[in-house]
Amino acid sequence: MSSSAPPRAAARRGARRRTAAVVAVALVGPLSACGSDVGADDDTLRITANVTDRASMDAVVAAFGTLEPDVELSVTYAETDQLQKSLPTRLASGDGPDVFTVWPGNGNPASVMRLQADGRLHDLSARRFAVDLPHDAASVVQFNYHTFAVPANYSGIGVIYSKSALAAIGADTPTTWDQLIGLCHRAREKGTTLLALGNKTPWVTQLVSYALAATTVYGTSPDFDQKMRDGDATFAASGWKTAFEKYLTMNDEGCFSDDPLGTTYEDTVADVAENRAVGVVQVASSLSEIQARSPGLELGIFVLPAGNAPSRTRMPAAISAAYGVNAKAEHMKAALAFADFLGSAAGQNAYNRAGATLPAIPNDDFDVRPALAATAEQQRAGKAVPFMDQLWPHPGVQEEHFAQIASLFAGRTTVEAALAALDRAYASDS
Repeated sequence: MSSSAPPRAAARRGARRRTAAVVAVALVGPLSACGSDVGADDDTLRITANVTDRASMDAVVAAFGTLEPDVELSVTYAETDQLQKSLPTRLASGDGPDVFTVWPGNGNPASVMRLQADGRLHDLSARRFAVDLPHDAASVVQFNYHTFAVPANYSGIGVIYSKSALAAIGADTPTTWDQLIGLCHRAREKGTTLLALGNKTPWVTQLVSYALAATTVYGTSPDFDQKMRDGDATFAASGWKTAFEKYLTMNDEGCFSDDPLGTTYEDTVADVAENRAVGVVQVASSLSEIQARSPGLELGIFVLPAGNAPSRTRMPAAISAAYGVNAKAEHMKAALAFADFLGSAAGQNAYNRAGATLPAIPNDDFDVRPALAATAEQQRAGKAVPFMDQLWPHPGVQEEHFAQIASLFAGRTTVEAALAALDRAYASDS
């Protein structure tokens, strides 16, 4: 397949332009902090959260606020890219929030392992929730058996879609690659787009390739990450090549937005909510954001097929969001109380009922929403694989991945060159 600029994308480059909205909203109110011993000095607990988790955090804040009315709480929401870049600097300068989003594992500058290595995270090992962590959660928030974050949800990367939009083009959810490509064509024939794609937002660039690689790489080599660590595998000589090629094929076949590099994450949410696209490949937590824009819209999630053998299809699913406590938190008692609540069954359920995700720490009181059935089934069937960047050795690999996908869509590189760049990044120290 050609690795030059996709002809459809080039022909449609003049399509309508949409303006990205930078979201950073502060919500301030008299909210609580679990327990009357928090203290009057802890009067304003500062939290910074990823904007994609707004619905979840709003719900936790509301539930948390009923337990202790004596502490005010300020929540600021920031874009993923902004947060990953700015949070380490803010913490290092002493200007960081008390509680903040951290990413599980080691994949970016604001990940648990990176911030812990720099001494930015308070050790939460003594908190009650740390005793109950399942293995998949513990593996990405613990270091040397010490816990440095509260895992908040278990989420998958799949196709979030409008059931009415899919019905309008007379189609069912695809289970094979051939069906998927056929559905892309059918959507175009019906005057719509199958999948909104916002590659102008850097972190979005990774999602389709992750969803494809879950099958093309891990469907036949479930121990791929260990092989990479041992030096027995490479990006270039693996199913990652197939994943990248299929990603570009989908663009060539009209599966995506007219101009992915000119489309933002916010645009894609609006496109699905307002019936300009059938769906979007996203982390399941984005379901709630689409729902908020169009409350009456019935949404579902299906696994993105990357081959024609459904039994081999895999889904990226893992601990998606976590929250750390600043090692130098100005309001430590309140911060720890908030962490305790988030790690409790009540906190986990509030977070995940609002966010269309599954609790990171399972409990019997949580009812799985129908839209999450695909994610839950992949988990039960052992067909879920970790988010790839969580197991990469340093943030530079993910950053290189962002850059290479953007270059592929712009026609500035080839699949082979992009994979070689990823291998160089993996082998480097940072």
